[in-house]
Amino acid sequence: MLKKILLVCLLSSPLLLFGQYFEAGLMAGVSNYQGDLGPSNLRVSLGKTHASVGGFLRYNFNDYLTGRVNLAYATLSGDDARYDRGRNLSFRSSILEFAAIGEFNIMGYQPYALQRPFSPYIFVGIGFTHFNPRTKLDGEWIELQPLGTEGQGIEGYPSPYSLFTLAIPVGGGLKYAINDKWNIGIEMGVRKVFTDYLDDVSTSYVDPDLLLANNGELSAILSNRSGVEVNPGDARGNPDSDDWYVITAITVSYNFIDNGLVGVRSRSRRRGGCPGAF
Repeated sequence: MLKKILLVCLLSSPLLLFGQYFEAGLMAGVSNYQGDLGPSNLRVSLGKTHASVGGFLRYNFNDYLTGRVNLAYATLSGDDARYDRGRNLSFRSSILEFAAIGEFNIMGYQPYALQRPFSPYIFVGIGFTHFNPRTKLDGEWIELQPLGTEGQGIEGYPSPYSLFTLAIPVGGGLKYAINDKWNIGIEMGVRKVFTDYLDDVSTSYVDPDLLLANNGELSAILSNRSGVEVNPGDARGNPDSDDWYVITAITVSYNFIDNGLVGVRSRSRRRGGCPGAF
């Protein structure tokens, strides 16, 4: 009998019943990059804004806590020509990001019966990003990582950098329930990544003869596009600061709230807690 009472109490608890549902959605917006080929300060390169798209699956634990998995596709780019830099380097890269993210709804969020239809939220997560920097030469896009433009792969220099990096999304947004089923929102998230090679630029210039002999002609050409001779060891980038990027997006999502469960929620709200008739 005691077990039955405890079970009914758990099933009738508003804390457990409210807010537990899945939610699936799409996002569309813009992406921006910051790194060695961007502004010299911490601002993102607004002049190099590109489209981004994605999708997500949320699980709402309660009115305040939400977990989601996120898949996003975006483009990043940077160009010395925008900042009158003599290096004359540029890049463009498509990125694919997968992340697991935790959200906190600051005001509480409950679309059922529009009880709490609006809330700002903050989020933090962990994920992986795939990138592949390219640059244009004579009208053709060239992949940079295989070329080892900073000596990667040559004896005495680092190995080629990975095209996958750990990413830490951090940001916030606003969400609004149109009705029980549909939500809209907007969010902005900064992605801290653990690589300085989103743009293929990080450390120092390498002797072009060494690049030519070991990594080929394209490596030597694309390592230094300034048109003037540079000394091996001169700074090509800033290895003390990793790159990062930002995704700003509008979101639309659908709540998978079971109709039977909604009925239980309604009864639970009226009666509250553990039934007294035993």
